[in-house]
Amino acid sequence: MTTEQHKAPELQTIKILDTTLRDGEQSPGAAMTHEEKLHIAELLDEMGVDIIEAGFPISSPGDFKAVSEIAKIVKRASVCGLSRASFKDIDRAGEALRGAARPRIHTFISTSPVHMKHKLNMGENAVLEAVGASVTRARNFTDDVQWSPEDATRTVPDFLCRCVEVAIHSGATTINIPDTVGYSTPQEFFEIITMLRNRVPNADKVVFSTHCHNDLGLAVANSLAGVLAGARQMECTINGIGERAGNAALEEIVMALKVRKDIMPFTTNINTTMLSRMSKLVSNVTGFPVQYNKAIVGKNAFSHESGIHQDGMLKNVETYEIMRPEDVGVKATSLMLGKLSGRHAFRDKLDSMGYTLSDAAIEDAFRRFKDLADKKKHVFDEDIAALVDDEIMRGGAAIHVKALKVETGIGIKPQAVMTLSVDGEDRDVTTAGDGPVDAVFHAIREAYPHTATLQLFQINAVTEGTDAQATVNVRLEENGKTVTGKASDTDTMVAAAYAYVNALNKLLVKREKQKPEALTIAK
Repeated sequence: MTTEQHKAPELQTIKILDTTLRDGEQSPGAAMTHEEKLHIAELLDEMGVDIIEAGFPISSPGDFKAVSEIAKIVKRASVCGLSRASFKDIDRAGEALRGAARPRIHTFISTSPVHMKHKLNMGENAVLEAVGASVTRARNFTDDVQWSPEDATRTVPDFLCRCVEVAIHSGATTINIPDTVGYSTPQEFFEIITMLRNRVPNADKVVFSTHCHNDLGLAVANSLAGVLAGARQMECTINGIGERAGNAALEEIVMALKVRKDIMPFTTNINTTMLSRMSKLVSNVTGFPVQYNKAIVGKNAFSHESGIHQDGMLKNVETYEIMRPEDVGVKATSLMLGKLSGRHAFRDKLDSMGYTLSDAAIEDAFRRFKDLADKKKHVFDEDIAALVDDEIMRGGAAIHVKALKVETGIGIKPQAVMTLSVDGEDRDVTTAGDGPVDAVFHAIREAYPHTATLQLFQINAVTEGTDAQATVNVRLEENGKTVTGKASDTDTMVAAAYAYVNALNKLLVKREKQKPEALTIAK
């Protein structure tokens, strides 16, 4: 056998489009502030994501602003804005992407019989005309146009082929095939991609993409099946967040390709050592906890309790681990920092944890670290991540907790004394409640009146021990809009106040989101 025959096949690179900031934010309760979106976008770019779908510019002034500013700060990735098949949507997306070095417009229209009849009230010919017109319009702003047939996996195959053909003929460079309602199975999805690549003229001139939802728990499996059928772009979100049961999880897709190169000879541009850091940030920002047994980034992903497993691990880690924790950025908890640690050691710790902060932000984080170190015997990496991420979440918010004093005890009516800053105006209130948490929340309601109702109040410890920081999750609902706030502090009442206010700030973002008007095809 020749040396050439021994040579391993060259790995093809799969593009990763992350839609955490667009589809992920559509998760009930997952609204993000402007500053949070910018921070996530910068880290996605640093991590190696190829395309960042930054938002839906027509949906609200906030989304337009986010896409516009992300377009300016992203250094490597393409920045994508979503639009429906109307000229108004497309023009708004093009305007938002004006400052992008590599702008992409992603336009879509429904193609399944049930969507065309009940959602669009349009026939096949009208949809085909809209496909051509929308892609042509988008080409006025950028050569990089992605087109999607919404609910593709429930679309009649012949009509799907005709729609894709029109999109390619009109100038689309990426054809995304969404399993919008998570209906497909891996074999079906493989066959759909194969059919389109074989039957549609000039299919070899475009990149096919996957966009799979997780309603049946098959999003990642369907996405991988699409790649095996010839798709060369995959759409996904951090932690798999998204509408209903979510999207294909970026971390699972990337590590599946990395670990199983033997049957999937592909690679990505993702720096996998940032996956754990990215997962924690998105969890903190959205307030959505990562389940302990979540693949790749869950707390138990690299834990072994069974005696048989532990024995095998001690003999050889490969007996029960198919990847190394450090491959995804998971490190053993360290106790290197304490109240005597200096700025240099703290800065090094932040660097090792994947944080890139300005000098001012580091100084502020260091001050908060010192305050924490005075309260805790040991400061863990998780504690530092919690305090830094909390500051990121509170930055630029309209409502802040400036001061809080809570009195409670046996035979004492719980009382909260609070100073709340609203758009720079300090509001001092004193309220009582059935318990200390109730008193704190009453104080916030009195200082900032609102009609949102509390749906969830949950407390967890960041680390072990009686001096551990408490992480509080709060979910609010107002007029059908749901938001989740999250915060950490060694004082549970302070964490509760921060979490509630974090949710209120997200509610302000949600209020800006307008319900899209009915689609009208402008010509």
